[in-house]
Amino acid sequence: MKTQVLIIGGGITGVGLARDLALRGVESVLVERRDICAGASGANHGLLHSGARYVLSDPEAAVECRQESGLLKHLAAHCIEDTGGLFVAVEGDDERYAADFHSLCERVGIPCTPIDVVAARQLEPVLSERLIAAYQVEDASVDPFRLSLDNLSEALELGSRILLHTRVVGFDLENGRIRRTRLVNDQTGEHATIEAEQVVNAAGAWAKEVAALAGAEIEMQYSKGSLLISDQRLARRVINRLRPASDADILVPGGTVSILGTTSLRLATLDRIVPTVEESDSIINAAKAMVPSLETTRFIRAYAGVRPLVGPKRLSDDRVLSRGFALLDHTQDGVANLVSIVGGKLTTYRLMAEKTADLISSRLGVSRPCLTAVTPLKSHAVNQWTAAGFSPRRWMQSHRPDDLLLCECEMVPASAVEVVIDGICRQGGAPSLYAIGRRSRIGKGTCQGAFCGLRINAFLYDRHRLEGRSGLSDLRSFLSARWRGMRPVLWDTALLQEELQEALHCGYLGLELGGTP
Repeated sequence: MKTQVLIIGGGITGVGLARDLALRGVESVLVERRDICAGASGANHGLLHSGARYVLSDPEAAVECRQESGLLKHLAAHCIEDTGGLFVAVEGDDERYAADFHSLCERVGIPCTPIDVVAARQLEPVLSERLIAAYQVEDASVDPFRLSLDNLSEALELGSRILLHTRVVGFDLENGRIRRTRLVNDQTGEHATIEAEQVVNAAGAWAKEVAALAGAEIEMQYSKGSLLISDQRLARRVINRLRPASDADILVPGGTVSILGTTSLRLATLDRIVPTVEESDSIINAAKAMVPSLETTRFIRAYAGVRPLVGPKRLSDDRVLSRGFALLDHTQDGVANLVSIVGGKLTTYRLMAEKTADLISSRLGVSRPCLTAVTPLKSHAVNQWTAAGFSPRRWMQSHRPDDLLLCECEMVPASAVEVVIDGICRQGGAPSLYAIGRRSRIGKGTCQGAFCGLRINAFLYDRHRLEGRSGLSDLRSFLSARWRGMRPVLWDTALLQEELQEALHCGYLGLELGGTP
């Protein structure tokens, strides 16, 4: 296979770059070792930053967030809920920081309006009675899956190609350039090579490992962040703790749920990225000062992602490392056609893609300008099932008696699963519970796949998408992944429900992890 540009990594930056290049008429192939949004792009809190969070610690990143969030609200409005946001301080918080916050925001051009604490509690009744200061900002929530999938779909329409479940295993270098990239498909075991004029390393937390395959070095730290998902929407707006960035200081509404987080824990390796009971307890104990009802809220799942932060190991606090991004030219490492784009945030993905595409285009002799700052992102119907609360609306509006409801918690019908499967196939993937779950709401409700996992597994057999014993392995893998998220938040009713799930899946189907079905 030959192409102008090879993009390694199917997160939001990689798919955003594929779209940017395609709009400039540049051919690309994107390879992803797992699935779309399998890393940090699918494990964030879905916050479209106003930039206010970084006005003290990282003013440059704050400005980037302000500019890019304004663009995305206009260009990708179908992926965004413009909720607005509040920054609130409670008794015991740093009163000097609270007093300086407005001027810090003004300094970098971020709109920020002081409001009375009584008015703040009227806007969001879940807030603590112990508020001492409050400000309104222009935060919003964004669906990272829809945003990524729509970028990818448009890139594919314009001629880009994608290889899912395909891992880079090595580079063949000649005269200081990558001549061939060696790949292996982890599902089929098939080996392949790609010859590309330029190679872009957009592998997120794995960018350091990819660069090392070419003999290049990236000084990067891994910061794990864990988050919790509530069983209902707790507030209309994004609620931020008014203090320098710390743990458990953001509550983000998204559709019918809210996401609470996050943490910052240094990791030495990427071997095991899972939330823990201790982290869940810590998040709730810290955040309840801001929203007291969190102490008794039912959380249906926890999850974790890794921030790839560019900076030296000697800095012990990862929060002092920039949340900005770095575009690294590896010519100085002896590899003239390799660049790495690392760091950054979901909010600034478009800018990251633009700067990377500018560099790549100049190397290719392409003079067409970037169009992503003026061209709206197309809304693709195949990707519309990712939003929390979307399926129930569609179900009530267009229910057909013969359209079987496969996921009752999120009301996902068979017709939606068919559409999602078609999209997976068009993206070069293989239908599985994991793949369907990344493109819809299946497995994300209160039962966490206990019942819809079985139904959709049977549905795939009926449609001849699964055969033999592959479905049992697929079901076990899917449920094991859901269990990793449920375990840290199990208590009260959820614990009783998990007993039922264990009886169903282990006692009846024999799906114990590592056992023989």
